[in-house]
Amino acid sequence: MESAEKEEISVEDEAVDKNVFKDCSKIAFYRRQKQLLSKKSTYRALLDSVTTGKDSARFQIINEPAKVPLLAEVCGIEGNIFRLKINEEIPLKPRYEVPDVLTSKLTTVRLTSCPGDTGSLVLASGKGDLKCHITANPFKVDLVSEEEVVMSINSLGQLYFEQLQIPPKQRQDELKPGKSEFTRQEEHGYLKATKKNEEDASIDTTQENQEELGLWEEKFENFVDVKVNGIIKIGVKQNSVTPLVPAGPASIGLDFSVHGFEHLYGIPQHAESHQLKNTSDGDAYRLYNLDVYGYKIHDKMGIYGSVPYLLAHKLGRTLGIFWLNASETLVEIKTEPAVKYTLTQMGPVAAKQKVGSRTDVHWMSESGIIDVFLLTGPTPSDVFKQYSYLTGTQAMPPLFSLGYHQCRWNYEDEQDVKAVDAGFDEHNIPYDVMWLDIEHTEGKSDPHIKIDPNYSVYAKAKEQGFFVKNHEGGDFEGVCWPGLSSYLDFTNPKVREWYSSLFAFSVYQGSTDILYIWNDMNEPSVFKGPEQTMQKNAIHHGNWEHRELHNIYGFYQQMATTEGLIQRSKGKERPFVLTRSFFAGSQKYGAVWTGDNTAEWSYLKISIPMLLTLSVTGISFCGADVGGFIGDPEAELLVRWYQAGAYQPFFRGHATMKTKRREPWLFGEEHTRLIREAIRERYTLLPYWYSLFYSAHLASQPVMR
Repeated sequence: MESAEKEEISVEDEAVDKNVFKDCSKIAFYRRQKQLLSKKSTYRALLDSVTTGKDSARFQIINEPAKVPLLAEVCGIEGNIFRLKINEEIPLKPRYEVPDVLTSKLTTVRLTSCPGDTGSLVLASGKGDLKCHITANPFKVDLVSEEEVVMSINSLGQLYFEQLQIPPKQRQDELKPGKSEFTRQEEHGYLKATKKNEEDASIDTTQENQEELGLWEEKFENFVDVKVNGIIKIGVKQNSVTPLVPAGPASIGLDFSVHGFEHLYGIPQHAESHQLKNTSDGDAYRLYNLDVYGYKIHDKMGIYGSVPYLLAHKLGRTLGIFWLNASETLVEIKTEPAVKYTLTQMGPVAAKQKVGSRTDVHWMSESGIIDVFLLTGPTPSDVFKQYSYLTGTQAMPPLFSLGYHQCRWNYEDEQDVKAVDAGFDEHNIPYDVMWLDIEHTEGKSDPHIKIDPNYSVYAKAKEQGFFVKNHEGGDFEGVCWPGLSSYLDFTNPKVREWYSSLFAFSVYQGSTDILYIWNDMNEPSVFKGPEQTMQKNAIHHGNWEHRELHNIYGFYQQMATTEGLIQRSKGKERPFVLTRSFFAGSQKYGAVWTGDNTAEWSYLKISIPMLLTLSVTGISFCGADVGGFIGDPEAELLVRWYQAGAYQPFFRGHATMKTKRREPWLFGEEHTRLIREAIRERYTLLPYWYSLFYSAHLASQPVMR
């Protein structure tokens, strides 16, 4: 790492070969689920185990023939929402459940048991027009509205749950001489469960197949990901503790079928069409926050942010599915349109019967538990409100942030910034915000914390143990713009509290009440790391591996930054924080943009569906870099982009270094006039924009529709 510290970091470190990012064939948990689900293992609900409480109904699910139980919990939530959770009944260690995203303790609605067929359980919520119909064998859940099945869960039998295990080597050591009887007994329960877990998943435990399926370690490029998945303690006796061992693979999956629906939207962020596409002939949609410089368009690879939430819409009904999981997630979509006919024998007469449309959605995540919210609408506005009830509404922005923003990586110096500011006045073009990119900092010490004992932020964080750890217990170190860097563990509430305090005027040297904050590179970006990000077996607060919470890292940084700006004004001023990485609920903390786009017509075109997708998934304050971040736009493209950007929620011109300067007055008098008109139109409509954001903040209605 010493040599890395001395290397010159340049934009080329971001402009990486797309081959360094995975497609589905290179993702081990995807291969495991596809291979093992082909064997059609069946889960069965033990309805005689049902317990009904004030808040929920619980029952066991087992997989034949292993009979290792899972625990399912169904609850009704105020506002026509159902929640389904599935977890191990007795895990070797707790499995990660995503905190801090849901707005507060949700108000539950008591579910009442209704008469049903033998081998089934019917739970009704509220007035009884919404019912959850649970079939025992094979396990299936139907969501019924006014006697019509609108959604089915596990109807395709794709429930998949890898239960935590002890590694094969530790199991083989069980009966070795020298172990106490206590240790044998202590481990016996774990080993018995582990054996059943293997049977449950039909895992081929040969060395060759373990490597192919990435059970205990996964290789990609020059990196090896050891599947620690947290650690479990075995053989505890008084003050004697045996070595801690990995808990292994822990992926999950479940299918949902929405009946009568062909149009689905959501699961940002992808440079793709607004309507989600059928994935049968290609890769699944990937939700995995990554620093992708000049991302491809019409591609399902994950880029900067992830919102594991989609909407299904048809005439007269809208539904939502919110899959609360912060680990790497894949989503497959298959639509069967209502154009097929089958011959149905009705006595001696053959008749044609129309087959209704249906879309199947298959969610797969690397770890965690199944925790899914079913939003039943029935209108689009109802679904927007239901989702915001869970994750919060768009923060009301300060008025200035709805104006035009001018940015470049990077302006040369203070005189350059003053000259650009004067240029807007000279050409009679209004603007509200001037942005300074990373070059304005000393030694590029932010956004990642430069490893430098003389840098006070690093020294204090180091002293208090505030950095993410590597799997050996030391501070995780990676390369980014400052060179060799450490990464603050924003999942730790104490770290967030400390980080928020750094924005106080007395601490942030030279800051004033008109300075606001940009959280960039917070996927987190790690140059030369696996897929340009942090190793999955890095360790966070609570001994959670990075794989469990990767997609929520940037969410936590924006949360802490926003709180810092609120504190510095003693709650009197609304904060403004722009983030590149985000998760469900990020709308509570500020704005988002679409990252490192390119100065081409196709990127202007794709910006519209990208922003619409963010909007319907709760993040209304969103925009795309006007003119394209990478490359030099021709004059007409730049004009057209200003004209489009003026009608998008976050309106900012931005460009990377090594591009030609492109301030609005540099393309000739006619083009300057057209750009001026576009920006002025934005300001003419500013009261309307402000009203739209107020509606988004109060009533959850998207600003861009």
